[in-house]
Amino acid sequence: MLVCRDVAKSYRRAQAQVRALQGVDLTIGEPGFYAVMGASGSGKSTLLHLLCCLDRPDRGEIELDGRRIDRFSESQATAFRRRGVGIVFQQFNLIPTLTARQNVELPGVLAGESAAFLRGRSGELLDRLGLTGRDDHRPDALSGGEQQRVAIARALLFSPPLLLADEPTGNLDSESSERLWSLLAEVAAGDQLMVVMVTHEPAAAAHCRRAFVLKDGRVTATLETEGLDAAGVAAGYQHCLHAA
Repeated sequence: MLVCRDVAKSYRRAQAQVRALQGVDLTIGEPGFYAVMGASGSGKSTLLHLLCCLDRPDRGEIELDGRRIDRFSESQATAFRRRGVGIVFQQFNLIPTLTARQNVELPGVLAGESAAFLRGRSGELLDRLGLTGRDDHRPDALSGGEQQRVAIARALLFSPPLLLADEPTGNLDSESSERLWSLLAEVAAGDQLMVVMVTHEPAAAAHCRRAFVLKDGRVTATLETEGLDAAGVAAGYQHCLHAA
């Protein structure tokens, strides 16, 4: 279970204070594929950074499976980011001099895991994500969709209960985007983990079971997206924005 209670976060930019989040309340009670939707500046990325302990809230509580992750020390937060949460960004963030397999294994190498475990686990993930035979290719020899699948495999190395994705298809074409959204839904169902994707695209949220609408730093509505197409999600999203 993931719970946010009255989560607020502000930043100082030049001489002004920017209130990125103004009291977010959000509860996800079971595994599945979920979206956080909102326009640019609504606080989506700030929320994601708090969920993966890259930053701390000014106030409020963030709880994952009964643990107050907002109270983690720096060492606890580092350990959490390494094993407790997977993160997939719009930029693939792959090391260009490493092969696909080496990129997937890198967090485990840094954590001191055995070579036998890493080779078995990386091979399993790459095969599962449709990258059989691509494990010895460097990023520049892979398509954008393949690079993003390598990034997902890396995020899943330690089987975390939570996977966060920040606009993961922003650098992909429409066909690759559709494949990736379907893949994230399959991963959520197959691994029984919670996948939370930040997006502004109705087509992306159409692959999710639910979307949380973020506006002006608050979750103002919850939209049941399961079974809707992109047009249905877009219409529901606009209704939620205007009703808030």
